[in-house]
Amino acid sequence: MGIADKLSAGLENGFIDCNLASLDKYNPKLLVNDHKNNIKVLTTIENELRSCDEFFFSVAFVTQSGIISILSILSELKAKGIKGRIITSQYQNFTEPSALRKLLEFENIELRIVTEGNFHAKGYIFRHEDSFSFIIGSSNLTQNALGANKEWNLKLSSMENGSVMQNIIREFDYTFDNATIVDNAWIDAYDEIYNTSKRAGISAARQEENNIIDLQKINPNKMQVEALRSIEALRNSKKDKALLISATGTGKTYLSAFDVKKFSPEKFLFVVHRENIARAAMKSFKNVLGHNISTGMLTGGIHEMDAQYVFATIQTLAKEQILHSFDKDSFDYIVIDEVHRSGAPSYQKVLEYFQPKFLLGMTATPERTDGYDIFDLFDHNIAYEIRLNRALEENMLTPFHYFGVSEITVNGALLDDNADFNHLVCTERVERIAEAAEFYGHSGDRVKGLIFCGRKEEAKTLSQEFNEKGYSTLALTGENSEDDREEAIERLETDDSENHLDYIFTVDIFNDVLIPRLIQIHDSGTARKAA
Repeated sequence: MGIADKLSAGLENGFIDCNLASLDKYNPKLLVNDHKNNIKVLTTIENELRSCDEFFFSVAFVTQSGIISILSILSELKAKGIKGRIITSQYQNFTEPSALRKLLEFENIELRIVTEGNFHAKGYIFRHEDSFSFIIGSSNLTQNALGANKEWNLKLSSMENGSVMQNIIREFDYTFDNATIVDNAWIDAYDEIYNTSKRAGISAARQEENNIIDLQKINPNKMQVEALRSIEALRNSKKDKALLISATGTGKTYLSAFDVKKFSPEKFLFVVHRENIARAAMKSFKNVLGHNISTGMLTGGIHEMDAQYVFATIQTLAKEQILHSFDKDSFDYIVIDEVHRSGAPSYQKVLEYFQPKFLLGMTATPERTDGYDIFDLFDHNIAYEIRLNRALEENMLTPFHYFGVSEITVNGALLDDNADFNHLVCTERVERIAEAAEFYGHSGDRVKGLIFCGRKEEAKTLSQEFNEKGYSTLALTGENSEDDREEAIERLETDDSENHLDYIFTVDIFNDVLIPRLIQIHDSGTARKAA
């Protein structure tokens, strides 16, 4: 069967009778993102790129996350000498300069941008040995459009001389020829325009968000509703404690606030391990219960103990004179945040002292390696579980990219956990880690990453090596105090260009911490990128 016959069979299957025999490769397809069935528009684009002889993209918007989605494949195409042409637009200044810079690193790709008008064309064209395939629809070159958003795209195949294919090629060529050539000089000029537009947009968005919080009632999401029902069912069955297992970033604090509002305690206690978390929790509770509720902080030099809703750090609360200034039944409802820490003496002292009507423990990581049984502490009353996979499926978390970088060998020896220390910190390995981090990049204005190491000496030496390369890093281990860790996290999260950290090298801490735009580089040399 020749290519024309295969294409004809595919068209008959797609537009006349789906029961007719044909090759799936040539069948017309509707491409959508469907996380429940593990279907993404991105998957088809990846497959087409891997098999094409040339590619042409016409998209209104390009983001760094979108480029990262296909970065590994673009590298493969570059190595094979497969050429491509990409058109994007400056419409609404949405296309990210960092994405354009990344594309310029590929000398096999010609890049143009439409700077005037409302350019909305979205198409992906692939030339194969004996035919073309193309995807026309709604997906831009962004992570969400290729993997999460509700998108409709139609994939078809054609011979080069087909009238539709000729029209597509003609339209692409005309737009490409009349678009602006993108080079570093153009991006430098656009960068200032983009950042000005972005700052204005952020300011407007924050104002709108504040208005929404002030004017509208905050309601629980689908998973929080399910969790609240489960907690209520436990109380109805005379249970006085419950464990909520919820991945970091899924709204545990808001969930607890919704339940506290339903419970309506005369006096409430929220226990955390850091002051800034206590303040953030207090703000979340006010958003749910109202800004007129009586709230107080119990941390450091602030002892607002008479408030109806008290937000306390464990370090302050566990002090004898503070703890025993409360009656054992002072609080009707107590929430212990990050309750996996409750094996520590300070937490044990607090838990053994108070006798609330209801105790809620919240954690993302109940399974501990120190032997302490969190489940037993709560009589195995698991209120609800929001694990990472489902949180991603429900769009509660920022999606991430995962890249595996091949292992490195030095003098014929594979570097792994058991490698000689001198090999783990050798120049070749440091270069490999830095190159991988720079190539795969990051989302956002700058990198904010953790580098997990297997040994304290390794973390300290690698941090020193990275600093000598111009990065801003430090090493944190179990030897560092909580104050050291808190300061390091603040420097990692800050946007202050003078005092920020690019990376924290760490051993045995932060295993349960997720920081936005995280790059993790494991001690084996494997790089992960999470946007």
